[in-house]
Amino acid sequence: MKLRLRRLTDLVLNHSSLVFLACILIYYGLQAPAFLSVESLGNIVKQSSFIGVAALGTTLVLMTAGIDLSVGAVMFLAPLVAGMAMKHLGIPVPAGFLVSVLTGALLGAINALFIVKLRVVPFIVTLATMFLFRGFGIWLTSSTQFDFSEDMRRFGLSSLFGIPTPIVIFALVAVLIYVLLNHTQFGRQIYALGNDREAARKAGLKTARIEAAVYVISGACAAISGFVMIAQIGRLDAGFGEGREFDVIAAAILGGASFFGGVGTAFGAVLGAILIQAAKLGLVFTGVNLYLQPVVLGMIIFLAVFADAVRTRRLTNKLKRTIRPLTRS
Repeated sequence: MKLRLRRLTDLVLNHSSLVFLACILIYYGLQAPAFLSVESLGNIVKQSSFIGVAALGTTLVLMTAGIDLSVGAVMFLAPLVAGMAMKHLGIPVPAGFLVSVLTGALLGAINALFIVKLRVVPFIVTLATMFLFRGFGIWLTSSTQFDFSEDMRRFGLSSLFGIPTPIVIFALVAVLIYVLLNHTQFGRQIYALGNDREAARKAGLKTARIEAAVYVISGACAAISGFVMIAQIGRLDAGFGEGREFDVIAAAILGGASFFGGVGTAFGAVLGAILIQAAKLGLVFTGVNLYLQPVVLGMIIFLAVFADAVRTRRLTNKLKRTIRPLTRS
């Protein structure tokens, strides 16, 4: 009986994010049946694409035991640069999308320069650039609203084979990150770096390049995320993306990434983003007081992260029990 209970506990903990998502869907579905409608579920996935794309990039950073607090600021600045290019240079939306991605990658490279070359702690660097990037964007707009063209709105509200464009982009980025992590040498090197930086360096891995690359990718993903969201609303103000770095990091952690590095998957980041958005929308459907919603959402995230911490500790203890001490001959 105890063995079965232990196996069941391990099964639940190993799939804690899926279990929490299922519980959220069931609970809110019983409270408000409309929550489980096809339209509602589609909106959850569509709205989670904004956080999800950025969470995919942040997962790579966390896998190296780093952190990127500038994600929200990059979401703001990169699409702004693209918008100005579209407005003043007359370039089409696809070209503007490319400008946004390249700008995000450049901003990520700035983070990488200080972290990798100057060896400044990632938390300090990205905290500083969070204010720097946003401040530069506010200076460019003089803290006024920037309106995008109707072409941008049409892009954001368009669909491909009946699937909304934001979901298509979300899926494409998720597939790319999945392939990168599971089917490339670079992906294996990220895991190696996160598990043991010194061992990776001694094994001949170019740890500086790997670490720099994940920050560049994180910046590009944040830029895509911001562009996709702005394309749906058609405007950008000084507060856009502010505080979103916490949602992004929470989604990555809920998906199985760790602040200590070495673990994380593309599927986990996607699941984490959907979990957060489902919880948010469920609170709206059930009519929870607007001022209490952050509290309830915080409790849900805390419980999910706590379950992940318990799972990690149990796994560590299990590994310790399997290591046999050396015997003297």
